[in-house]
Amino acid sequence: MSEFDVVGVGLNATDTMILIPHFPAYGGKVPFLKEVLSPGGQVASALVCCAKLGLRTKYIGTIGDDHRGQVQIESLRGTGINLDHVQMRPGCGNQSAYILIDQSTGERTVFWSRPDCLRITPEEITEDQIACAKLLHIDGHDTPAVAHAARIARRHNIPVTVDVDTIYKGFEDVLPNVDYLITSSEFPERWTGEADPIKALTLLQDTYKMRVAAMTLGAHGALARVDQRFHYSPAFVVNCLDTTGAGDVFHGAFCYAAVKGFPIEEALEFSNAMAALNCTALGARGRIGAEVEARELIRRGERRHRPEFAQYLPRT
Repeated sequence: MSEFDVVGVGLNATDTMILIPHFPAYGGKVPFLKEVLSPGGQVASALVCCAKLGLRTKYIGTIGDDHRGQVQIESLRGTGINLDHVQMRPGCGNQSAYILIDQSTGERTVFWSRPDCLRITPEEITEDQIACAKLLHIDGHDTPAVAHAARIARRHNIPVTVDVDTIYKGFEDVLPNVDYLITSSEFPERWTGEADPIKALTLLQDTYKMRVAAMTLGAHGALARVDQRFHYSPAFVVNCLDTTGAGDVFHGAFCYAAVKGFPIEEALEFSNAMAALNCTALGARGRIGAEVEARELIRRGERRHRPEFAQYLPRT
């Protein structure tokens, strides 16, 4: 029996959220309404979501020893996530981001920085740290390290999910060991050169032989290719205060769905619902809901879809 349901290797960050009434014109000014220091980060937030849903989780990553790092580590303590292989890097600032949130739409603009002293190397990830998992979740940063972790997972028949939003040098070493690829809407085109998302996802899946090749579509849901078939799941309409962390929570919910063996249509719908709930509060982990809340939104919620993907909607 695996010791952990999900082991995650990748980023955390401490965000300064700045709420503004609307974005000013270029070169203009606008008063901000609120400033909040908030923990986030792709893999760390996904694992918090997994833990909130009841999974046994472990985080492998690095945290700076400054004030922002203390905010991050304190946010993870008490969540139930195993932190035995989190490294506190002395004399190093934590990854940080300044996030401007447009109150009129809930959309955010991110300015981020990650000191090189936070880099994790392949040698720091051992076989036993990965082999204890049912599922490995990674991002694209520190590519040699996550590629190493993914190779260990493949040797132990542990499925790998990856959250990637841009092109990273050496990422071609990661993709052959990925089972569930869930990218931003921009990544498939950037990687393949194919502007049509249907063709781009098909090319990615056929090239790397992954179980699922998928992309999130922001306010319009998610699209996935499984067994040579496409599945489209529309997004839920909510009172959106902040989209920060929606993708991270989507990935955490998808990890939960994969561990529990949800069929793909249910997995996408559940992940969309969890992401939508998180958008109703400020911060990357503003409102990570319980499973019952997501199920209620699925039953009663209004959906927003992209017409060009309507042919891939679930058949009723």
